[in-house]
Amino acid sequence: SSKEVSDDINQKKISARSTEENIDIARESYRPVAYRTAVLFFCIVELTNIDPMYQYSLQWFQKLFTIAIDQSPKNDDFAQRLEILKDFFTESLYQNICRGLFEKDKTLFSFALCTRILKGDNKLDDGQLRYLLIGPTSDMVEHGPELPAEWIGKPRWNEILTLATLPAFHGFVESFTSNISA
Repeated sequence: SSKEVSDDINQKKISARSTEENIDIARESYRPVAYRTAVLFFCIVELTNIDPMYQYSLQWFQKLFTIAIDQSPKNDDFAQRLEILKDFFTESLYQNICRGLFEKDKTLFSFALCTRILKGDNKLDDGQLRYLLIGPTSDMVEHGPELPAEWIGKPRWNEILTLATLPAFHGFVESFTSNISA
C-alpha cells in the first residue's frame, strides 16, 4: 500500500517535471514578443519627458496588448504568428498613441519609436545614432588630413573626417578625396 503510494508520487513528480519543462519551452518561445513589448512600453513611458500630459498606464498597455492578441491575424506557423503579433501590436500601439499626441510631437515620437525598435533588434549602432543626432564633437581638421578642396569648407571636412571614424564608413575619406573634382 505504501509502496503504491510512493510509486504514484514518483510518477506524479516525473509528470510534473515534464509539464514544467514544456511550460518553460513555451514561455521562452514568446520571449521575442515580450522583449519588443517591453521596448515599446518604455518608449511610451518616456513620452512624459516631451509633455507631462503624455502618461500611459501599464494597465492600459496590457489591455491594448490583449486586444492585439485577439485581433491580429492568426497563423498556424508559430514563428510567423509571433512576427505577426509583434508587427500588429507595434502598429496598434503607434496608432493609439498618435491619436493622443499633439501634431508637433508625432514626428518625434515616430523617430523615438523607430530608434528604440532598431536598437532592440540590434540593428542600430550607437556611434552612428550619436553622429546623426549631434554630429562631430571634436575638431579633426586641426590634426587630420589636409582639406582636399576649398569648396568643402572646414566644418564640412570635419564632419566627413568624423563620419569616417565610424566602422560602417571606414575608407570614406579616401573614397571621397579620390572622387573630388575641384
